[in-house]
Amino acid sequence: MRRTVTAAVALGLLLTATTACDVQARKEIAAEKKATEQGPPPPQRIAQACKVQGRAPKIGLVPINLQALFFNQINTGAKTVAAKAGAQVQVVNGNDDSTTQANAIDDMVAGHYDAIIVDAVDTEGIKPAIRRAKDAGIPVVAVDATVDDPAVSTQVGTANAEGGKQLADALLKISGGKGDIGVVGALNSTIQNERQKGFSDEVTAHGMKIKNVVDGRNIQENAQTAAENLLTGNPDLPYAYATGEPALIGLAAAVVSQQRTKDLQVVGWDLSSQAVDGLKAGWIKGVVQQNTFQFGYDAMNAAIDLACKRSAPKDVPVPTQIVTPANVGDYLYYLEK
Repeated sequence: MRRTVTAAVALGLLLTATTACDVQARKEIAAEKKATEQGPPPPQRIAQACKVQGRAPKIGLVPINLQALFFNQINTGAKTVAAKAGAQVQVVNGNDDSTTQANAIDDMVAGHYDAIIVDAVDTEGIKPAIRRAKDAGIPVVAVDATVDDPAVSTQVGTANAEGGKQLADALLKISGGKGDIGVVGALNSTIQNERQKGFSDEVTAHGMKIKNVVDGRNIQENAQTAAENLLTGNPDLPYAYATGEPALIGLAAAVVSQQRTKDLQVVGWDLSSQAVDGLKAGWIKGVVQQNTFQFGYDAMNAAIDLACKRSAPKDVPVPTQIVTPANVGDYLYYLEK
């Protein structure tokens, strides 16, 4: 009889604990769903509407690609402002190619656009096209990638090297300044090279070593293959760094496929569903998240002001956010386009 009672009590305690876990899990899922549905904070400013030669301003937008959430969110932010201000927007996919972007800008000049926004693949290679736009009287807003040229009317972006340093400091606290690091980069991207340098300079100055750098070329499939090779060639690698969204997605896929979630710790750039999964599981320790929607808001506001012959700031800095396993629930709206 005593055994029966004891077993019944144990079963009751188990059921109670299971129910409590289920309730907590449902609460967490509901909170995450609510955070995602709320979306990003709305723009704090909408440029005043105007007419250009009797019509709404025509704004061209040339992102690096249309694959990454990052660029789609810039587009979403820009379109949000344009819709409220009554401007027309044409998006042309840069397709990770500087020549494609330059051709798009030239086409927009020929089409008599009133302003152009570009996120440059190659910040040097894009300069001739931007200068041609300026010569034609069309202002250019550079977003995300810093294009250091007088032909750029407004620069909207973040300090990429500083963001790399921030992640380096986070990793140094975790590692104690010891251990090798593998890097999944995009060597064709000026932005990601800046992030790589800011990170590498900081970690190596404090005793860590960059073991190997692989090139994902800012394309998710390439990044995964490069990351697979990195991990296969370095089975004892304790740390890894990814310089952008495709790089981090590719690295995350490689870590999971090679069952390295228990012995490899990762930091990187830009949230995705894969990055969020890694943060929740705890093996991704930190992600620099740029305010992509704000990039779009600020770039479009500047473009409309310039198209309407109003002044716009030369530089518009947009702060970054560090997402960790502890606060990831606050940033889930970045998973939406």
